[in-house]
Amino acid sequence: MAPRPQWKGYLKLSLVSCAVNMYPALTSSYRTRFHTLNRATGHRVKRQYIDAETGDVVEPDEQVKGYEIAKDEHILVEEEELAKIPLEATHTIDIDTFAEAKEVDVRYRDTPYYLVPDGRVAQEAFAVIRDSLKEQKLVALSRAVLARRERIILLEPFERGILASTLHFQDELRDADAVFEGIEDVKLNGEMMELAAHIMKQKRKPFDIAVYKDRYEETLAALLSGKTKSLPVMRHDEPKPTNVVNLLDVLRKSLEQESGKAKAPTKGGSKAPARALTKSAAKGKRSGYTKKEARGK
Repeated sequence: MAPRPQWKGYLKLSLVSCAVNMYPALTSSYRTRFHTLNRATGHRVKRQYIDAETGDVVEPDEQVKGYEIAKDEHILVEEEELAKIPLEATHTIDIDTFAEAKEVDVRYRDTPYYLVPDGRVAQEAFAVIRDSLKEQKLVALSRAVLARRERIILLEPFERGILASTLHFQDELRDADAVFEGIEDVKLNGEMMELAAHIMKQKRKPFDIAVYKDRYEETLAALLSGKTKSLPVMRHDEPKPTNVVNLLDVLRKSLEQESGKAKAPTKGGSKAPARALTKSAAKGKRSGYTKKEARGK
């Protein structure tokens, strides 16, 4: 089943525009997730905001954002005030400029998304923009509002759609000179460079991301599998034989009633619908570990 779009709006190039949907290109669904439990009871715990001075729990409707202007002194900012900040590119990706992909510093690239036309009407205009980028070997730059923040969007043709990548702003990028200034110029031995080149040539292979597995996740899965196997064998409650109704007989009687062959019910007959399993049998069918068994008590 296709995921829900994270953003819906319009892609615009001059007078050409079309409705588009934006989907995340990344997923974290494969990662193992844990719940935090109370070790003593086995119950899940929940996080709460606590007043640093009083120790009281602060409920969501009592929380407010604050910008610190001095020690322990804040300016309060309401959610309504933040929502009123004017953003022009709220629902439209209006292409500003074009550039070659190699001109975009790779350090600015952030999160990738898939951009697709929204419906058949949008297909033609979308294809014009996509294929023009492909023929000219260019990328497009625009802006869009994602999660109430304006982001720079880089657009490039990708298979049958468009890859839309958010870019960091220049102020977000740390200057490399301050980090690299301690690296000295080294006079390299020619033989060492030849050996390094030879090793690289031997190890040269076509890029294949599938070769690189998430070894932490694989090891974690093995750990959990081993713990699961060491748990007690599941026990099912034995169903009591009383009041068990044969499902095949019920179906046959239903067919007879539909065809008009069923006899009128007797006066003392039960009006309650027949059930294929007793309550205890159904309970046994879905029962698993109890919390007490899981803790080995």
